[in-house]
Amino acid sequence: MFGFGDPSQVALIFGAGDPFQILLILAVVAVLLIWGPQKIPELARSIGRARREFDDASKGLVQQASSPSTDTSSPDTLVETAQKLGINTQGKTRQEISDEIVRQARK
Repeated sequence: MFGFGDPSQVALIFGAGDPFQILLILAVVAVLLIWGPQKIPELARSIGRARREFDDASKGLVQQASSPSTDTSSPDTLVETAQKLGINTQGKTRQEISDEIVRQARK
């Protein structure tokens, strides 16, 4: 009745006119033939684990990028050193504070 050589006849057998649907069906059949029905759940689980690890790693990168680069709760050693030397740090840039520390150290 139908020969499998003509793609249009194969599409009629499966009731699909879209070549993507035919390729999808053939891919499912190939997977079943290669790995067998017992391996499919294990394969799906490993794909799920890989996806979860990828998502977790992506979230970690986004959180690192959005968090400030310096921790405000940790004391700033430059400011601490300046305060120990009696240098007023308010209204000064880090470079100005650093220069004053160097001047104090040279005395």
